[in-house]
Amino acid sequence: MKTVLHVIGMSSPHCQNLVQKALEKVPGVKTAEVSLSNEKAVVQHGESVALDVLRDAVVDAGYDAEPWVESESSEQVQEREMAEYRFRFLFSLALSIPLLVLFFEHLEWIFLPLPEWFEAYSAWIQFALATPVMWVNRVIFIRGVRGILNKSPTMDSLVAIGVGAAYLYSLMTTLGFKGDLYYEVGTFVLTFIVLGKWLEAIAKGKTSEAIKKLMGLQPKTATLIKNGRQVTVPIESLKVGDVFLVRPGEKIPVDGVVFSGDSAVDESMVTGESMPVHKKKGDSVIGASINKQGSLTCKATKVGSETLLAQIIKLVEEAQGRKAPIQELVDKVSSVFVPAVSVFAFLVFGYWFFAAGQPFEFALSAFMAVLLIACPCALGLATPTAIMVGTGLGAQNGILFKTAKALQETRRLDAIVFDKTGTLTRGEPALTDVWTEKGVSERILLEKAASVESLSEHPLAQAIVQAAKKQKISLKKASAFHAVAGKGVTASVQGKKVAVGTASLAGKKLPAAAEKQKHAWENEGKTVVTVWMAGRFAGLLAVADTLKDGSKEAVKRLQRMGLDVYMITGDNSRTANAIARQLGIDNVLAEVLPKDKEKNVRALQKKGRTVAMVGDGINDSPALAAADLGIAMGGGTDVAIETGDIVLVKSDVRDVVTAIDLSRFTMRKIKENLFWAFGYNVIGIPVAAGLLYPFTGFLLNPAIAGLAMALSSVSVTSNAALMKLYKPPLKNVKPVHS
Repeated sequence: MKTVLHVIGMSSPHCQNLVQKALEKVPGVKTAEVSLSNEKAVVQHGESVALDVLRDAVVDAGYDAEPWVESESSEQVQEREMAEYRFRFLFSLALSIPLLVLFFEHLEWIFLPLPEWFEAYSAWIQFALATPVMWVNRVIFIRGVRGILNKSPTMDSLVAIGVGAAYLYSLMTTLGFKGDLYYEVGTFVLTFIVLGKWLEAIAKGKTSEAIKKLMGLQPKTATLIKNGRQVTVPIESLKVGDVFLVRPGEKIPVDGVVFSGDSAVDESMVTGESMPVHKKKGDSVIGASINKQGSLTCKATKVGSETLLAQIIKLVEEAQGRKAPIQELVDKVSSVFVPAVSVFAFLVFGYWFFAAGQPFEFALSAFMAVLLIACPCALGLATPTAIMVGTGLGAQNGILFKTAKALQETRRLDAIVFDKTGTLTRGEPALTDVWTEKGVSERILLEKAASVESLSEHPLAQAIVQAAKKQKISLKKASAFHAVAGKGVTASVQGKKVAVGTASLAGKKLPAAAEKQKHAWENEGKTVVTVWMAGRFAGLLAVADTLKDGSKEAVKRLQRMGLDVYMITGDNSRTANAIARQLGIDNVLAEVLPKDKEKNVRALQKKGRTVAMVGDGINDSPALAAADLGIAMGGGTDVAIETGDIVLVKSDVRDVVTAIDLSRFTMRKIKENLFWAFGYNVIGIPVAAGLLYPFTGFLLNPAIAGLAMALSSVSVTSNAALMKLYKPPLKNVKPVHS
């Protein structure tokens, strides 16, 4: 069984690990995956494990949990979270400001004409103002104390000790003990922390905009055709096999196939392909794409969670919820950070009070400042926020990173192996060249050849027919059609015999000039077809698997990025080398059987190379799995897509460049975040401990320490949010969401 929980209150990888360990300790739980960025815990367990038991385990760890509501979008959860933080901040601020004014009046920085009774009851008035702030933010103290009792202190534990000490010391003073009041410090620290949480929630919301936009693409209703009538229904009610109507300007509700109609469909929001795609009977359509012109009647083939859009959202959410390998370092640091800071804070207090002979209030101030300035939250947010934005940017550009590890490891590649057919090339033959004998026009040659080939189902024949149709050449009726195995076809067109095939089909030698041209084309890897009309040689047609748009550009860019590019194919060496020359690829692996592609990938790995395999077919799957990184073309087979670590939705080779560039960009941002997070603590904690006091007389105020801690988390999430300014390296790769 699987249970999904919404975990409330996690702020760092340390918190994440505590929740995960607590769930894994529950008898009957098999696995538990906890996502800090999505605040989600996915628990696999036996039937005997109840929801309340799992929830209690999370609560005992110091956090709150509730069942994950799938119908409730992550945007709604974030809005609720932001609303709570906004209320707590404004409430705390409203009561903290009078406390600050009283503090300044006590220092005689300002003068207020206060009555004598006010002066007499000033401590109790401050107590009355501070206590509601403590109460409204009690969750911090509850979680902090639970962490201490569970011997796993968290950031909340540091705040609970620091603020709690200030509040209790002030309360004792209010009750008659000699000392100063620190009510304003405690309230302002809590106010700043909640402000930081609020700003952090806003920034985190912005980092997950990709998911919001993807979810927003889905239309709410569909026009179902039932018993000849048009009925508007929620898309949730559509079933496979239902027939629906899509009018001009409407979104296609689910994946399907065109039943009737003719139109252009804008698929850019899902595939990233900027040009509208022509759709006619028999063509597939994608849910959430926009019908631009004529009406289409379609039959549903995939609905609900099976649609392409739903699968994209699922992959992105899963990738955002998983840890990247670099986060292991952060986890190790976070696991010892809070206990180490707690011990250090007590040592600081002991030094100033016992060794240096400073007043109790001085030592207490340094103690609180150390606890409050330490910020494991910034460390914890450094990686997941950048991963969230990076995977979202990938989805926006039609690149699906299945895991956070795939996003990180892509930058390490130094060799990339491309399958040829269907990846670098279109995977279907096309007419590339025409050569005619004197007295024969290209149009006539193509008309006669296509008229004969229209009766053949051979791929080369269809390439010739399609070329004629593109040139709007009307085909003539052919009769007496005859196919000669291994040689070609013959037929009568307008009373004259036409033969299309190999040179031996007509039983005659080619003219010297034609033979020379035929040999030159064959050296380029093309298949050459001869055409004879009425027994006389008429011309040559060259057919080849043509390069995909952008293939040559992508290969050049990858080489400039420092990667060695390989092409692997089952074709003969002549054809393979001809394609490779067009692409500028020097490393060619030709005549490789499908079962041997994996061996070639492993051979490169044994040489110490970090290898990516890019493919689209079933026969590419073993190589995709064997490679350090498998990149599957979205237009390929389901098996290849399932095996790949990255899926290129629009099957554009240029997206390989974008994937690698985006990985490098994301890792650069993670390192920036970690640098500032580590640097902040390395500098901030010694200053808070009073390092500068012997030289400058400066001691950091605990309230300012709390503000600095809050802003450090905000700076990390804001830096991650700025990643949205990223632009793909190849200009003609248009983002899905503009």
